[in-house]
Amino acid sequence: MNDIDFDIDPTPIGELALQVVALPADTNGFGDIYGGWLVSQMDVAASITAMQIAEGRVATIAINGMALLTPVHVGAVVSCYSDVVEIGRTSIAINVEVWIKHKVNFSPIKVTEGEFVVVSLDSSGRAKSIPAH
Repeated sequence: MNDIDFDIDPTPIGELALQVVALPADTNGFGDIYGGWLVSQMDVAASITAMQIAEGRVATIAINGMALLTPVHVGAVVSCYSDVVEIGRTSIAINVEVWIKHKVNFSPIKVTEGEFVVVSLDSSGRAKSIPAH
């Protein structure tokens, strides 16, 4: 499992790739968002970043080392930050961090992070080379 960084003065690493509000339909009976919903948002954020690099269609092939650090309540603004770790011939490894703001003092709170591996695809769904950058 990857080491998750618990900074004293936390700040997100990477570029803001996606920001969304957790709605009641995304939560359990206690008002906490489902972990699967959060993973879905992270996957979208990684895909947005990867599509720009691959200049086209991509698909997630792996998620590495994710741990949920704190619950996220309905109404929270969920921000996903993407940081490219590695670009291979056909794949891209992207670390995605998820942050929310504390509902009282608005200080940043890190919720989770995970590494998403995304592959570039051609129109037939086969792996294709990533353009040089």
